[in-house]
Amino acid sequence: MGHAGAAAAAVRWLRSAPSPGPVEALPRPELRCVREDDPAPLDHAEFRRVLGNFATGVTVVTAPPSEGSASPAGFACQSFSSLSLDPPLICFMVGRTSTTWPRIARAGVFCVNVLAAGQGELCRAFAVSGADKFAGVAYDAAPVSGAPRLAGAVAWIDCTIHAVHTGGDHLIVVGRVDALGAEGPGEPLLFHRGRFGQLGDG
Repeated sequence: MGHAGAAAAAVRWLRSAPSPGPVEALPRPELRCVREDDPAPLDHAEFRRVLGNFATGVTVVTAPPSEGSASPAGFACQSFSSLSLDPPLICFMVGRTSTTWPRIARAGVFCVNVLAAGQGELCRAFAVSGADKFAGVAYDAAPVSGAPRLAGAVAWIDCTIHAVHTGGDHLIVVGRVDALGAEGPGEPLLFHRGRFGQLGDG
């Protein structure tokens, strides 16, 4: 029947049903306000400081040119994780104010490039807003999406957008994995306490 058919059937039933008579208004709900004993909102700087103790890998999420754009899109992302084995899903988080995300959304596909230990400068280049992030960057096309697959990355994951969820001031993007690969035993780039590092750093 579909959503439209179900809605029309519900309207017809409501119109044919006998009137139940006057409806009493429900009591007005008590509006909750902040009480004196409520904890204060978390300080943003303290939130970043504490969460910065969790070391993460660093990725660059790329997408092929989409409608209205002649160039590919990409941004540096440390909020990335595997999600599911069956079906194969990964996820990354992106700020809702990101100017790159709408271009990736329009493309409908993306490639996650897991950066190598020596690619800190490449990461910084993709963290800048408004610049030509691909200037001088070597890449080829990922096999399914055609998104840029960056040279020197230790791994790549080629995906189709599967779902997008809201998460506060970020979006949680779930991707279905179409192809993937690892380029040898290179060490990954790490981010910890606001600095880049690599495995074995003291």
